[in-house]
Amino acid sequence: MRCGLGWRRPLEVIGVEVMVELRKHARVAGAERESLKADLKRRYAAGESIRELAASTGRSYGFVHRLLVEAGALLRPRGRVRRVNAGA
Repeated sequence: MRCGLGWRRPLEVIGVEVMVELRKHARVAGAERESLKADLKRRYAAGESIRELAASTGRSYGFVHRLLVEAGALLRPRGRVRRVNAGA
């Protein structure tokens, strides 16, 4: 979730949901990085753009792109999907 201070994401701790804050420009490593990669990959596969993910997490486009590549996400080509007019 996006808040005024940065990005927050829920963590499950013995069945209790706790919000952990990710501050802008803070180093993300270890299990937290793996969890963020999995979350970003899932959301990207569901259709969100890299720019939308960057805005919602308070991170840069490059950071989000790097995590998606590390996570092994199949990146879509640039630009919007264009419909082909069947009648033309």
